[in-house]
Amino acid sequence: MTPPAGSAPAPTGVTRPSGLTGAEVAERVTRGEVNDVPVRSSRSTAEIVRANVLTRFNAIIGCLFAVIVVVGPFQDSLFGFIIVANTGIGIIQELRAKRTLDNLAVVGEARPRVRRDGTTVELTNAEIVLGDLVELGSGDRVTVDGEVSEADALEVDESLLTGEADPVLKHPGDPVLSGSFVVAGAGSFTTTRVGRAAYAAQLAEEASRFTLVASELRSGIDTILRYITWLLIPTAIGLILSQLYVNKQDVAEAVRRMVAGIVPMVPEGLVLLTSVAFAIGVVRLGRRQCLVQELPAIEGLARVDTVCLDKTGTLTEGGMDIAELRVLGDGDTRAGASGSGSGGAETGGAGTGGAETAPADAARAEVELVLGALGAADARPNASLQAIIDTYPADPGRSLLQAAPFSSARKWSGATLQRHGGDEETWLLGAPDVLLPAGHPALAEVDEFGAQGLRVLLLGRSATSLDAPDPAAGLVPAALVVLRQRLRPDASQTLAYFARQNVSAKVISGDNAVSVGAVAATLGLPGAEDPVDARTLPTDPEQLADVVERHSVFGRVTPQQKRDLVGALQARGHQVAMTGDGVNDVLALKDADIGVAMGAGSEATRAVAQIVLLDNSFATLPLVVAEGRRVIGNIERVANLFLVKTVYSVLLAIAVIVCRVPYPFLPRHSTVLSALTIGVPGFFLALAPNNERAREGFVQRVLRFAIPAGLIAGAASFTCYLLARADHATGQVADTSSTTVTLFLVALWVLAIIARPYNWWRVLLVVAMAAGFGLVLVVPWLQNFFQLDLVGYRDPWTAVAIALVAGLLLELAWRRMRPADEEAAAAVARRDPEQPEPAEPDPSRV
Repeated sequence: MTPPAGSAPAPTGVTRPSGLTGAEVAERVTRGEVNDVPVRSSRSTAEIVRANVLTRFNAIIGCLFAVIVVVGPFQDSLFGFIIVANTGIGIIQELRAKRTLDNLAVVGEARPRVRRDGTTVELTNAEIVLGDLVELGSGDRVTVDGEVSEADALEVDESLLTGEADPVLKHPGDPVLSGSFVVAGAGSFTTTRVGRAAYAAQLAEEASRFTLVASELRSGIDTILRYITWLLIPTAIGLILSQLYVNKQDVAEAVRRMVAGIVPMVPEGLVLLTSVAFAIGVVRLGRRQCLVQELPAIEGLARVDTVCLDKTGTLTEGGMDIAELRVLGDGDTRAGASGSGSGGAETGGAGTGGAETAPADAARAEVELVLGALGAADARPNASLQAIIDTYPADPGRSLLQAAPFSSARKWSGATLQRHGGDEETWLLGAPDVLLPAGHPALAEVDEFGAQGLRVLLLGRSATSLDAPDPAAGLVPAALVVLRQRLRPDASQTLAYFARQNVSAKVISGDNAVSVGAVAATLGLPGAEDPVDARTLPTDPEQLADVVERHSVFGRVTPQQKRDLVGALQARGHQVAMTGDGVNDVLALKDADIGVAMGAGSEATRAVAQIVLLDNSFATLPLVVAEGRRVIGNIERVANLFLVKTVYSVLLAIAVIVCRVPYPFLPRHSTVLSALTIGVPGFFLALAPNNERAREGFVQRVLRFAIPAGLIAGAASFTCYLLARADHATGQVADTSSTTVTLFLVALWVLAIIARPYNWWRVLLVVAMAAGFGLVLVVPWLQNFFQLDLVGYRDPWTAVAIALVAGLLLELAWRRMRPADEEAAAAVARRDPEQPEPAEPDPSRV
């Protein structure tokens, strides 16, 4: 029987199970024994609507809206329609993000290989049925529970399930659970639990859900809202009692002014704009083929100060080319990958020349045949072995008896071959510095190649079998296979971007340290000239942290050491991102603050990473960083606007309670003030480009400005109100109008401070808001609608003068409260004119 495509040829005398027949599959489908668990990459539409509508602040605003609808008039209920509009925007943006993410998730979905009727086919998870025979190879993720049917040195990592980092050697009959993945070997398993009965059901619900999980930004906002809730309740009760006492002759007026005092205290749009900013970030990155599996990953990558990079697949492309095949021994031959040994042809007729080169040609031919046989023996070749397969054809004169696929832990692969009618021979192919003893002459040549950035594999004949404790013992070296890696054209620019942003890059690879250093030096990585061999790393955590902070390039790193290096950096307070594409990167990806996987990488890496680069472009990372900085920096700006309003609203309410005067505003006044100084500008500011580097201390920075600014705004407004009331020639409408002018001008000054640094559209935004309020004051029907009427000159100009003094105090407060490190952050984020960063969307188009 011919082996299915993509499978390793079965060893001689071994019969492969053929899997279910078409009739058996149809029978199981009829019985409902299918893997029908809906794997959702995002929240459902109902969940999105519920999350945006059913909030504590919407409940408060909704109740106040209902009260105003009863007592009227219509103008005072406008705030309720603004909440409806904002909530609608949030729902629409999240639905857009859901659609983008769902479409991208289909691209990155695992497609297991299932053997049916003796043929291997790729299926979706939903098409697997009970009893299916699923094939496994290195890097494959187990998506359904089952029992091992075939095992060829099959090693499975179950760390995601058990926390145990050591891979488990599986034999026929052993169980496998979804959530584990193959790190070495090949095999197959028969599914025993599918659908909701399988462990995969729980894993899919918890690991693949599109959720707004905890982050510093969201947790900080939740903390602020919790404080506001506790502050709002007693203040609102006092305001209600105060207005009923002051306006006891007119209950409807008391209710309106009470609502006008409570509504501004609620920062209802802050959570909404945060969700919208995250959702739009997902959409923007989705257009760049970047799958964000968890929203806070956008924020998290913007906060990292160290990026750990796997060389293969990240800095280099997956493919490799054979640069040279150097046969070792007495007949040392040096030739290119073409294998066309012309020496014999040239010297064959010249005395002893032909006799001298004939053994070398024979040795070379033997090496090429063995390499071809080793390539054919591996069902899932890695990039190095694929280059060998592409160059050297399989040897039909040898049969495979036993194979040991490549393992990143042991650094070699091997096979036991038998010639027709001949003896058995065991060959190993792997890292020369692992297979050869220290000081071997061939290692000097390996170092020469490594210094040029070339990768070298050693082919040798083992004196023992693959089952021996140490198959490399007594190895006889036969040839060096020199491979040239394909560098990603965008890797150098991306590393330069991180350097400009003061983000340290650490290259961590399983390859030879000198070779890795040469590649990194070619890309311009600082510190690449001093690579570290991971076999010399200390085991003490403190000493390890010292080494990893001082150096930038590490070679011969095992999967566990990658994890240890990430942990050492985190122990020193670093925010670490890890990129990778192979199963040897999974442990480090899982432990890093942010895991970034390549779309063409193994299923295991995509399963544990928070961000998947579906186009395999390392250059997408700066875009993710820029998007995260946009979200963090802009939400901090918008939070300032909302919390300044909350602070001055609470202060005004307390002042009204103490002084026993009518609340200075009606709900319609709060509506126009909030719309022009917070709502409309806040929406544009939340979606604008922002290159400020993310910093810790979000809550402290926001409160450090919002509290004094809110106190200044509230004190200025109430001072104007009291002075206006002292002029008995004017009525309540005129007093309220003057106070509204003061509060608007102070709030506009706050907006002007928050909008810095200025550019054309920020200046235009501030001017447009001022013009909008000017129209309200001069257009007669708008004056009547919002009940604003400036009488005379004394009170209006007093209002302007008070606002000017308050504005100067705001400037003083802003300069005094401004974080000392803001200038440093701005310098880090400042663009290098010689190497421009990726272009950001024009906010005027949002």
